[in-house]
Amino acid sequence: MKVIAFKRELQGTGASRRLRKTGQTPGIVYGGTATPVAITLDHNALYHALKKEVFHASILDLEIDGVVEKVLLRDFQVHAYKQLVLHADFQRVDANHKIHVKVPLHFINADISPAVKLHAAVISHVMVELEISCLPANLPEFITADLSKLDAGQSLHVKDVVLPEGVTAIVHGENQTVAIAVIPAGATAAEAEAAPAAAPAKAAPAAKAAPAAKPADKK
Repeated sequence: MKVIAFKRELQGTGASRRLRKTGQTPGIVYGGTATPVAITLDHNALYHALKKEVFHASILDLEIDGVVEKVLLRDFQVHAYKQLVLHADFQRVDANHKIHVKVPLHFINADISPAVKLHAAVISHVMVELEISCLPANLPEFITADLSKLDAGQSLHVKDVVLPEGVTAIVHGENQTVAIAVIPAGATAAEAEAAPAAAPAKAAPAAKAAPAAKPADKK
């Protein structure tokens, strides 16, 4: 994706406030061997770009006064209750150096998993994004987590997620849980109640099948 920006000469709280009143958003570009550069971006274009998942986990082409740099969106701030982007931070990337970035997780095949199909379990997504390390050229827009083999009471861990070539997951501590399949408490109770009720139902036909008593002999 391409992002258009311009160098920003005036800085400070007052200058940033004036920029926002004119439909601009202040930002900064840092990293690499070059010095940080204060920039301005069109607010509406940035606001709509931030709604796209790909904008958060892709190498962006940031054009500043006609010069294009490869960057990542590293941070942004929004107003507490207004639809207003207050600031955006971009980091330069080097094609030969690995980057650490969080990418979204896309969950597939939950509906055909034994947990859902056989036990009506609910699959809870413990993680919605995964931190990875890779070269900029190998950066995926998202990571796919396949739930097709997940059974009730089981968990999917980071080690179970198939990663694209050249991508390594960054795990903090133990092997982290990505998703878990849990049978709702109400469903468990209903199954428990249904079990004893089934026994008398099966016994009933046997009682009906018992032979009738012979009538007493007449004297």
